[in-house]
Amino acid sequence: MNATPLTQPLTNALTHSLPQDAAQALLIGRVWQPGIGPVLVRVTPEGVFDLSALAQTCSELLELPHVASLVNGHASQRLADTPALLLLSDNANLETLHFLAPCDLQAIKAAGVTFVSSMLERVIEEQARGDASKAESVRQAVVAVIGDNLRQVTPGSPEAAKLKDVLLAQGVWSQYLEVGIGPDAEIFTKSQPLSAVGTGAEVGLHPGSQWNNPEPEIVLATNSRGEVVGATLGNDVNLRDFEGRSALLLGKAKDNNASCAIGPFIRLFDAHFSIDDVRQCDLHMVVRGPEGFVMEGASSISQISRDPLDLAAQAMGKYHQYPDGMMLFLGTMFAPTQDRHGPGQGFTHVVGDTVAVSTPKLGTLFNRVTTSDRAAPWTYGMRALMQDLARRKV
Repeated sequence: MNATPLTQPLTNALTHSLPQDAAQALLIGRVWQPGIGPVLVRVTPEGVFDLSALAQTCSELLELPHVASLVNGHASQRLADTPALLLLSDNANLETLHFLAPCDLQAIKAAGVTFVSSMLERVIEEQARGDASKAESVRQAVVAVIGDNLRQVTPGSPEAAKLKDVLLAQGVWSQYLEVGIGPDAEIFTKSQPLSAVGTGAEVGLHPGSQWNNPEPEIVLATNSRGEVVGATLGNDVNLRDFEGRSALLLGKAKDNNASCAIGPFIRLFDAHFSIDDVRQCDLHMVVRGPEGFVMEGASSISQISRDPLDLAAQAMGKYHQYPDGMMLFLGTMFAPTQDRHGPGQGFTHVVGDTVAVSTPKLGTLFNRVTTSDRAAPWTYGMRALMQDLARRKV
């Protein structure tokens, strides 16, 4: 099972969800078992194995010292055939066995404006006041003043401070440039613990949005000690018009029902996969619309402005703790400009789109697009999880 190539029909994406080197990848996931609730599992190309004797939650597992060795040496019950369970996860419900997002109690945070291309698009959104029809003319005007070579600027450096002075004098400074090249990264809350949807699930757009897009990202899995112990894929569903109208609408632009997809699995760091592999990940994404529209995109972590470990340290440390751990979206360089509904209109989702985000070392995250009011409501929270865990111990 390999990561889905961009040319492969997305209807096959779920059966091609595992990394290319899945036989040596240490993959952690969660499955929904009807009548039992979420169960922590290890995933191999052949089968899905119960890890609940080692840890009841993903958060608890990532707290264990030498977690990769412990998972490798743990003998557990086989729950399902992996290919079959991936197919069952296609828009599943609580009555069927299926994969969930691999995280649970962790805070879900995100770093924004971490790539030059997306930083410029955020400035454009701001200048266009969320109006997609104005984006292209604003884009040309902004690039004429700022240029597109800000990747050479180290955030927080003396050179960045000098550039800020120049841009202020020209009247084009932006809050997005501040977090893009200033000393402090933008870190925000993407979603609530247990609210993320997994592979195969629908992702939701606020029904009032007319300009929006997927954001393919790497997501770091971090324990309460701030140690990054693994990584997975994410789709930070984004409303460009809401945030473009005002940065104070970031919460409404980012945190809606089913607007956060994480998966398919967390790959733990071990001898075969490390933070250096994360730094070299090239993400690929393909969107297919019900009308035949196709858009392909990519995002390369090697082009990121701030190192992944620096972002993790800015999100969590002596000033800000997360006792249940943290999942951290690293941002994206992908900002779609391909016209969909007419010249100058750019890209926006329509209901029925399918989105596949992939990279060879982490596999493929596959979702369908709907609106947040039509997606399955989020009803399973911490109280429900605690009740299910308590029942298992009786």
